[in-house]
Amino acid sequence: MKDFVLPEADFGTPARAAAAATVTLSIDGQVVRVPEGTSVMRAAAEAGISVPKLCATDSLEAFGSCRLCLVEIEGRRGTPASCTTPVADGMVVRTETDRLAKLRRGVMELYISDHPLDCLTCAANGDCELQDMAGRVGLRKVRYAPGANHVDAETQGAANPLHVPVDASNPYFSYDPSKCILCSRCVRACEEVQGTFALTVAGRGFEGRISAAAPDFMTSDCVSCGACVQACPTATLQEKTVIEQGLPDRAVVTTCAYCGVGCSFRAEMQGETLVRMVPWKGGKANRGHSCVKGRFAWGYASHPDRILTPMVRARIDDPWCEVSWEEALAFTASRFRAIQAAHGKGAIGGITSSRCTNEETFLVQKLIRAVFGTNNVDTCARVCHAPTGYGLKTTFGTSAGTQDFDSVAAADVVVVIGASPTDGHPVFASRLKKRLRAGATLIVIDPRRTDMVKSPHIRAAHHLALRPGTNVAVLTAMAHVIVTEGLVDAGFVAERCEADAYADWADFVAEPRHAPEAVERLTGVPAAELRAAARAYATGVNGAIYYGLGVTEHSQGSTAVMAIANLAMATGNIGRPGVGVNPLRGQNNVQGSCDMGSFPHELPGYRHVGDAAARAAFETAWGVPLDAEPGLRLPNMLDAALDGSFRGLYLQGQDLLQSDPDTRHVAAALAAMDCVVVQDLFLNETASYAHVFLPGATFLEKDGTFTNAERRINRVRRVMAPRAGLADWQVTQRLANAMGADWAYEHPAQIMEEIAATTPAFAGVTYDLLEREGSVQWPCTDSAPGGTPVMHAGEFVRGKGRFVITDYIPTEERTGPRFPMLLTTGRILSQYNVGAQTRRTANVAWHDEDLLEIHPHDAEQRGIAEYDLVRLASRSGETTLRATLSERVAQGVVYTTFHHPGTQANVVTTDLSDWATNCPEYKVTAVQVSRANGPSDWQDEAQARARAGRRVLPAAE
Repeated sequence: MKDFVLPEADFGTPARAAAAATVTLSIDGQVVRVPEGTSVMRAAAEAGISVPKLCATDSLEAFGSCRLCLVEIEGRRGTPASCTTPVADGMVVRTETDRLAKLRRGVMELYISDHPLDCLTCAANGDCELQDMAGRVGLRKVRYAPGANHVDAETQGAANPLHVPVDASNPYFSYDPSKCILCSRCVRACEEVQGTFALTVAGRGFEGRISAAAPDFMTSDCVSCGACVQACPTATLQEKTVIEQGLPDRAVVTTCAYCGVGCSFRAEMQGETLVRMVPWKGGKANRGHSCVKGRFAWGYASHPDRILTPMVRARIDDPWCEVSWEEALAFTASRFRAIQAAHGKGAIGGITSSRCTNEETFLVQKLIRAVFGTNNVDTCARVCHAPTGYGLKTTFGTSAGTQDFDSVAAADVVVVIGASPTDGHPVFASRLKKRLRAGATLIVIDPRRTDMVKSPHIRAAHHLALRPGTNVAVLTAMAHVIVTEGLVDAGFVAERCEADAYADWADFVAEPRHAPEAVERLTGVPAAELRAAARAYATGVNGAIYYGLGVTEHSQGSTAVMAIANLAMATGNIGRPGVGVNPLRGQNNVQGSCDMGSFPHELPGYRHVGDAAARAAFETAWGVPLDAEPGLRLPNMLDAALDGSFRGLYLQGQDLLQSDPDTRHVAAALAAMDCVVVQDLFLNETASYAHVFLPGATFLEKDGTFTNAERRINRVRRVMAPRAGLADWQVTQRLANAMGADWAYEHPAQIMEEIAATTPAFAGVTYDLLEREGSVQWPCTDSAPGGTPVMHAGEFVRGKGRFVITDYIPTEERTGPRFPMLLTTGRILSQYNVGAQTRRTANVAWHDEDLLEIHPHDAEQRGIAEYDLVRLASRSGETTLRATLSERVAQGVVYTTFHHPGTQANVVTTDLSDWATNCPEYKVTAVQVSRANGPSDWQDEAQARARAGRRVLPAAE
C-alpha cells in the first residue's frame, strides 16, 4: 500500500451489515441502494455526496447534536438530522437548498462565536473539522459581537468563574477546553469504542464542558487509548507531537509490533520523521481502535539508547569495540565455524524472535537448519504458548486458534481463563466489553480479580478464583457437570468426534473424584459456583473460550489446553462464529514464529523434521540435505552449555536473561558459551553475556508480515530507513553468506514466495493479495483463496476431533513452612514484555517499577505497609521490590509483573516446566515475603554486570 494523502474518508455513521433487505432512495436526484437501517448521511456519503457534520463520525453511533447535517425529505415536515434519520424505501432527499444553507450558516455562527479564532497558530490548522465545515457552509462573517470565550482565563480583566485551564497532565496529549464545541465525540468514543467510561459532560448549557471526573486526565480512569483524541474534531484533544512538530503530510499503513492483537496503524510522517500513529479503520483486527502502547509508545525507535553500530569483544569481561557490519559478521562466522570444527555441528544453535516478521523468522530457522546444519532452533514462544501448539494440534489437528476477533460479537457466553485482556490485549478487550454490555454472559477463571471481573458497565456472572496451578482440576470438574447433567451436544460429538475417545473421556470425567464438591478444597472454588459456570457455558447458544498465559505457563499447560478443547467439543462450540477456542498470544508475532518452523522438531507449517516428504520439499528448495533428528530445545541448550557440549548461540530479538525462568541458571549457561550473538535494538540484559552485538531494526524500519493471534497475516511496511543501515532479514542473510551460503533475496516479498511454495497453509499468500485484501487468515490456499476466518467449520483439520483424558497432576512446586505463599506473574497495560521498548517511552509515567501485590491480611501478618520494600524469596533465589496492598489477590497469593530488569523477578521462578513442551511454570512459585532493607545480593551483582556489559571503547580516530 503506497503512501497516501490524509485524511481517510469518514461516512458519518457506522455501516450496517449487508442484509438481504435493501432500501432504494433518491438523494439529490441520484438513486442510491443501501442496507436497511443505514442513515441518510451514510447513504449520501456512499453515493459520493458529502453532508456537513460535526458531531457525527463513522466510528460512533449517531448522536444528532450539532444540527449541521440537516436535510430536506420530500413529504416530511422540518429539516431532520441526516445522521439519526434511517433510510426508507422511496425516500427523496435533498442535501443542498437555500433553506439548508441558511440554517447551516446560522449553526456555524453560533459555534464560531464561542471559539478562539487563532487558526493560524492552532496545532489543528489544516486538520480541523470545525475549520473545514465553516468553509463548507460558506461562513464568511459572524454577526455576533466578539467576546471572551466562556472558558478563557480572564474576561475583560476580571477572573472568569468558568475558567478551565489546559490539562497537559497526560504525557501524550493535551486537553484545551477553550476549543471544545461539546460535540461529545470524545465521551462517546470512551464509552462505545474503548468501554472505559472515563469522560462525561459536566455542567449544563453555557457552563458545560468535558470532564475526566478527576483533577486531570492523568489521575482519572482514562487508559490513554487515544480514542478521544482521534474522535475530536478540533484541537481540544491533540497529540503533543503534533503540537510540537506540526501536522504530517503523508502516511504509511503498517502493523503494530506490540501484542498479539495485530492492530493496523497509519504511521503519519513528515519526511522521515514520525509524527503520530493513528489506528487504521481498515484494520480487520482492531477496526480503527488502539491502546496506549500502539497509539503512543513508539518513541523507543529514536531513543538515544538505540545501538546503531555492530560491536564485538573477545571475552564477555572486555569492553565492546565498534566495528563495521562486515567485521562483525566475519567475526561471528569465524567463531561459529571454529566451534563446530572443535565440538561438532550440533554445538551451536539459534533462537527466533516473536517480535520479528515472518520473513525474518523463516530466514533464521533456515540459517540454522541449512547453514548451521542442525535443528537446534527454538523461539520465545517456548516460554509462552508452546502448550497451545501441542494441545490444539492433538485435539483439533492444527496449532492455532479457531476464530477471528469479529467472532466475539456473536458470542452469548464468554469464558476468559488465565488472561487479563484489558492489560495484555486491550483492543480485543474493548470489543469483548462491548459484547458484554450488549448482554453476553462472562465467566472468568483466574486466581486474581482482574478488570474483567468487574469494571464500568460490565461484571462477570461467575468468577472462579482458583488456587494457582489447579486449572486442570477446575476444567475437568466443569466437564464432569456437563457430562453428568446431560448437557453434552450429542449430535455434534457423534458427527464430528472420535467415538471411542469420547466414550473414554466421558467415563473419566464422570468419576465422582472429578465432581466440583470433590475438588473444592483443592481448587478453592465453591462447588455451587463451578456448577453454575459449567451450566452457563454449556447451555449458552454460542460459547467462546479465550485463554492466555495463565493456562499455558504451568507444568500441566498442555493438559489444560486439551481440557479446554474437550469442553468446546463436548458442547459443540466449534466451527461457527461466536464460539471456539482462542489463545490470546502475547507478543506481536508469536503465532507467526511458530508457523515459520521455529521449534527444533518442526519445519515451517508444523511438519515434523522426521517426515521425509516434508523434509524433501525443503531440501529441494534450499539445495542442501537436512537433519531428520529434532534438535535441542532452549532449556536443553542451556543445560548442554553447562556440560560443555553446546557453545554458540544466535539470539534474534529475545532477552533470555530477563524473560526466562531461573535467572541464575540462564546466566551461568550464557557465561559458559564461547560465542553468544545478540541481535536487538538495545544492550539488553542478555547482551551482558554476549560476544557480538548486531543492531536490530524496529518495525517502522522494515517490510514483511506479522501473524496475529487470530492467524491474520498483516503487512508490515517500511515507514523510514533502518537507522543502523540494515533490516533484520538482511543481517541474517549476510551472516548466512559469511558462513558459506549464497542467498540473494532482494525484498521480503521473495521470502514470502518461498514460504508459500513450501508451507501448505500459506500457499496462496502473496504481497499482491495482502495489498488487495488488507490481510488474510491462514489457511490461505486454492480451496480458501481469501483465507479462513473460522477454522474447523465442516470438519476438524485432523478429521475427527479427539477427546483427551486430562488427569490432574499437582505441580512439584509446593508451599511449606519456609515458602508458604504462591507467586503468580503477569503483565500491566502500559508495559510490554521485558519492557525494553515501553520503558524507553513516557509509559513509565504509569508504571516505573514492578510492584508486588499482596493481600492486606498477609501484609499485616508480616508488618508490611503500602510501598514498603520487601524481600521475595523462593527455592531458586530472591529479589526485592516494593509492595502494594491489594484485594485483587487472595490470601496466600502474591502477584507481580516482570517488566523492569531492576526487579529481576525471574531469579525467583523455578526451572519446572510443562510436561510436553518445556514451557516454564511461571505461574506457580512457592515464596516467602518479608520486609527488606535494600536490594538482594543478586540484584547488586546483576546491576554491576549490566554496567560492565555496557562499556564501549571510544571509536578509533
